[in-house]
Amino acid sequence: MKRIGKQTLEFETPPSILAAAAVGGKKEAEGPLGADYDQTFQDTTLNMESWEKAEAQLQKEAVSLAVERSGFSSKEMDFIFAGDLLNQCISSTFGLLDFQIPFLGQYGACSTMAQTLFLSAIMVESGAARRAVAVTSSHFCSAERQFRLPLEYGGQRTPTAQWTATASGCAVVGQGGPVEVCRGLAGKIVDLGVKDPANMGAAMAPAAADSIFQFLEDTGTSPCDYDGIFTGDLGLVGSRLLRETLRENGVNLEKVHGDCGLMIYDRQRQDVHAGGSGCGCSASVLCGHLWKRLCRGELNNILFCATGALMSPTSQQQGENIPGVCHVLQLKTRQQPESP
Repeated sequence: MKRIGKQTLEFETPPSILAAAAVGGKKEAEGPLGADYDQTFQDTTLNMESWEKAEAQLQKEAVSLAVERSGFSSKEMDFIFAGDLLNQCISSTFGLLDFQIPFLGQYGACSTMAQTLFLSAIMVESGAARRAVAVTSSHFCSAERQFRLPLEYGGQRTPTAQWTATASGCAVVGQGGPVEVCRGLAGKIVDLGVKDPANMGAAMAPAAADSIFQFLEDTGTSPCDYDGIFTGDLGLVGSRLLRETLRENGVNLEKVHGDCGLMIYDRQRQDVHAGGSGCGCSASVLCGHLWKRLCRGELNNILFCATGALMSPTSQQQGENIPGVCHVLQLKTRQQPESP
C-alpha cells in the first residue's frame, strides 16, 4: 500500500470483501431495506436473558453467516476486528467467544464498521492476514439503557433524536472477492462543541465533512466520480449540515449522497424521528443493501463514510462535548478479466 495526499492509503493489490451478512430486528425488517437483511428476528430479545446478551447474539449470527458464505471456516480466519457501543465492547467479546478467532477489539462508536473493515484490509494487504473478519453491532434497548434512560422510564425523544438500530453487519476480507477495498482514510477527531446526546447528527457532521473533503482532495476526485457517497448515520439533521458545509467549500454532494440513517427506516411510517443510528445501522446497510447492489452491478464505485459520536456515559454525565470522527473507504466492484 502507499500513502496518497495527506491522509489516504491506496492499496496496490486491493483486498476484497469475500462475503458479507446483515442481521436485524423487527423494526429493521419492517423498514425499506428489510428484504436485504439475511436474517431478522421478530423478538428483539433473541430468546436471551438481557438486551446485552441479545446484542451479542446478533454479532454471533452475522459472523456465522458471513464466514459460512466466504467458503472458509472460522479456523481459517486470522483476525477478527469487532466493536460495539457498550462499555468495554461486551457484545463483541461475549458474542464472538466461541469462534476462537484472534480478536482485536475496536471502538469507533457508529464509525466502527468502517474502522474494522479498514484495519482488516490493511492486515490482508500487508500479508499479516490471509483473511480477516470485520463486524459490529448495536441494539436499541441496550444503548438506551447505557446512554440515555431505561425504556421503563418512558422518556420523550426530541425531534433531532435518532433511533439506535437493532442490527449487526459482518464482512470477511481476503483476496479474490467481488468487491475491492481500494482506498481508505482514517478520520481526525473533530469537536465543534455540540453537547446534546439527542442530536448526534450535528455532532458527527463536521467530522464527515472534514474526512470527505480530505479524501477527495487526496485522490484528486470529485463527487461525480462515484455512484454514491454513503454516510453512516448522520440522520436528517446531520445530512443537511454535511451538505451545507461541503457546499460552502465548493463540494456538491446533492446528486450522490445517501445516509444509512435515512435509508434504514421509513421516517413517515416508523417512529424514528431524525433517522437511524448505532454501530449496527451503517454496518447492516453496508453488509446487506449496499453489498447486494455492488454484487449485482447496480453500484460499481462508492464511498462508505461511517461516522461516530465519541461519547461515553461518564463524559455525558460530566457535561463534556461530543467529538465526532468519520472514516472513508472506497469500494469498487472487481473487474473481471476479459475472455480471450
